[in-house]
Amino acid sequence: MFALQAALYRRRGLKGLGYERTFSAASCVEGDQVEMIERVSNRKWLPLPWLKLESSIPVALKFRSQTNLDISEGSLFQHHASLFSLMPYTEIVRRHTVTCQRRGCYRLASATMSCGDLLGLVRVTRTLELDAELVVYPGVVPLDDIGLPSHSLQGDVTVRRWIAEDPFLISGVREYRSGDPLRSVNWKASARTGKLHVHVRDHSADHRLMILVNVEISETMWKAVTDPERIEDALRRAATLARRAIGEGMPAGFGCNGFVAGDSRKAPVRVAPAGGRAQLVRVLDAMARVEISLGVPFDLLLEREAELAEEATDYVLFTTFVSEAIRIRIDRLRQLGHAVRVVMLNDADERGREVDGDAGARAAEHR
Repeated sequence: MFALQAALYRRRGLKGLGYERTFSAASCVEGDQVEMIERVSNRKWLPLPWLKLESSIPVALKFRSQTNLDISEGSLFQHHASLFSLMPYTEIVRRHTVTCQRRGCYRLASATMSCGDLLGLVRVTRTLELDAELVVYPGVVPLDDIGLPSHSLQGDVTVRRWIAEDPFLISGVREYRSGDPLRSVNWKASARTGKLHVHVRDHSADHRLMILVNVEISETMWKAVTDPERIEDALRRAATLARRAIGEGMPAGFGCNGFVAGDSRKAPVRVAPAGGRAQLVRVLDAMARVEISLGVPFDLLLEREAELAEEATDYVLFTTFVSEAIRIRIDRLRQLGHAVRVVMLNDADERGREVDGDAGARAAEHR
């Protein structure tokens, strides 16, 4: 009898078993809580005295303590092990509360399922291929902590107008475009013409915003980033800036000389400026997927921007240093009619410091 039941579980133990893993949300922000939902089903007549599920999950996803869940944490990953039994034709749904502690794209691609007989004579194991993904956007910081300079390096740049709480000036009307906020609709003009029209506001009539983040800590850095937390802070400030700009109807984009995790080409990240809710999702998704590792030097990224930018653009650069090569590319962008602001990623007393002290001369020359 022992041999027969052992043979039965060896052949049929994993037959008819189903397992699904999903998250309650496809994306969230640093610090948010989501649920990881597991569904385990036994679609056969044979009961399972014990069933063990094991998986490796990044430590940035913090799980709340729960019965029948054993967690062993390492420096990068944590090992999860769940042990329970399943009666015939039964489904178990398990919900785990997860705190998302860090920005990133987390793909839980596999799990190991093991089961056996009541006497422990047999153990059969299968590796399951899964496709559960959670994108964690950078967190939000107070607007005062972004570190924008107190005045523009090149004249009266529009970024300061919408970052401040001053009322916007209306300079006319135009037809509605995809991405325009409904609160900007001019109802009188719309009723008169029979088509939706919106106010043309001073801050969004001619300018676009491009936010660039430099992952290089110093000129001598090779590939590995020695202070990744400083770059994480830059991404949080960049995300806050993008949320505010797009929320106010200003087209905004994002670029970084890091690259998307898993990209063998290590191409720099770039999302062209645009408006609307879908654009904000694209920008935040790109920020979440950035690998903090050098793809191309920052001066080359700026050189590429000088070739790609077709309209007047307000650039905000988050960087820990400004080399001579970077300064030359900044001057090139200004000569092409773009405005450039530099936010230094140093100590609090140095944040928002401008590239040089000759801002007034540059502004006068530009005018």
